[in-house]
Amino acid sequence: MCGIVGIVGKGPVNQDLYDALIVLQHRGQDAAGIMTINDGMFHLRKENGLVRDVFRTRHMKRLSGNFGIGHCRYPTAGSSSSAEAQPFYVNSPFGIAFAHNGNLTNAFELQDEVYRIARRHINTTSDSELLLNIFAHSLQNTGTMEVQPQEIFDAVKTVHQKIKGAYAVVAAIIGQGMVAFRDPHGIRPLVLGKRTTESGDEYMVASESVALNAVGFKFIRDVAPGEAVYVSEKGELFTQQCAENPACTPCIFEFVYFARPDSEIDGISVYASRVNMGRKLGEKIAREWADKDIDVVIPIPETSMDVALQIANTLDKPYRQGFVKNRYIGRTFIMPGQKMRRKSVRRKLNAIGSEFKGKNVLLVDDSIVRGTTSEQIIEMARESGAKKVYFASAAPEIRFPNVYGIDMPSANELIAYGREIEQISECIKSDGLIFQDISDLVEAVKEENPNLKGFETSVFDGNYITGDVDQAYLERIDSARSEKAKANPKVQTELSNLEMHNMDS
Repeated sequence: MCGIVGIVGKGPVNQDLYDALIVLQHRGQDAAGIMTINDGMFHLRKENGLVRDVFRTRHMKRLSGNFGIGHCRYPTAGSSSSAEAQPFYVNSPFGIAFAHNGNLTNAFELQDEVYRIARRHINTTSDSELLLNIFAHSLQNTGTMEVQPQEIFDAVKTVHQKIKGAYAVVAAIIGQGMVAFRDPHGIRPLVLGKRTTESGDEYMVASESVALNAVGFKFIRDVAPGEAVYVSEKGELFTQQCAENPACTPCIFEFVYFARPDSEIDGISVYASRVNMGRKLGEKIAREWADKDIDVVIPIPETSMDVALQIANTLDKPYRQGFVKNRYIGRTFIMPGQKMRRKSVRRKLNAIGSEFKGKNVLLVDDSIVRGTTSEQIIEMARESGAKKVYFASAAPEIRFPNVYGIDMPSANELIAYGREIEQISECIKSDGLIFQDISDLVEAVKEENPNLKGFETSVFDGNYITGDVDQAYLERIDSARSEKAKANPKVQTELSNLEMHNMDS
């Protein structure tokens, strides 16, 4: 999962790109990059680290130009490298800078095709560079030095025909304009915005609507699944549907965890969807746990706070902030390696003892993946004097790996894999555990946009909507993502060649 942004403006865009990446920082904390275009030259700054640390005044001064793209990176396989920070660049045709959010599920097959047919060299293990070269090769046969919108759309059509998986893309073509497109299933989000100035209209694309708000762009609409958007350097907007059978099935985990609550994705308020999740889960708790002597409802900050408040209202129980979060610690979910993950939990949260002492508490979290964080937080609650600790998850049991760009690890590392709820409860040492039903989760999100037919829910039900994920692929994922493989450089190198590290975006 990454954050992407692109702007075609009438004045310098470096500050707007930076500000947009700041509010998209939650989508990726490993690396950040901005590339702008000015006087026929690309200007690039990218490096490992948070947005605020990667860009200094001296870098911003060099990022001149009225046109540019940005990216914040979230790696999901093993160690990260600054060489894989984005945007990426190829010099033919024209010169293309490229940023990508998602994951290609047929990257291994495409690597061979790119080498044999396109005769292009892939210099990193990132599937984003692979996607860039496929797009560039598809655009290679333009007849003139000024690319036409239809030639852009034809290239995107070719990309859709060749590539499978989840992807939202923004590209800057030097001397031409900005291209943005979304996979035919709409798994990864992408929005389009506009700002009118005295000099004319400016256009922006971004992963979430909150990025538009941050820099004063007005939300126009979501980029449709399979659609391509082209904005010329002059500021002319062109759009076209480039997929044969598009269907909007966004990743439901965007609403559970990843997206900011003040964003809207595919006509759905993320905040409202989480309130609905809380109401649904609260009703289930009231039905099934009528005998539980819950004294207080406490969220595990921050994603679950809206859910927990609604649960408390539904149960007519007090809602309390029992944990203080250190906001300068990165998400434990994103951290590579179990040892680092375990260490960071205690640094990230501290309990307020008075809210736990002598009480039966219901802790609420957005989800349970490995169970590492849940177990330690329950332990913290007990150390703070809680009599009983119940645990509620706003998401159903996560039993299957994610192949569309989220770090849901090897199936064997998922705490719900092969276990019933009672067994999971024993593993995390809770006095009771309850999960949201998948039907309730879908309804909670769909309630905000009844026109949506479905969602990408593979981590819960094993249904991979791109239709190309079989057991052999999952076994490759299992091997590549195992902690043992990540700890062994030789094994990791071999697996990188096989899997393309295609979970890095």
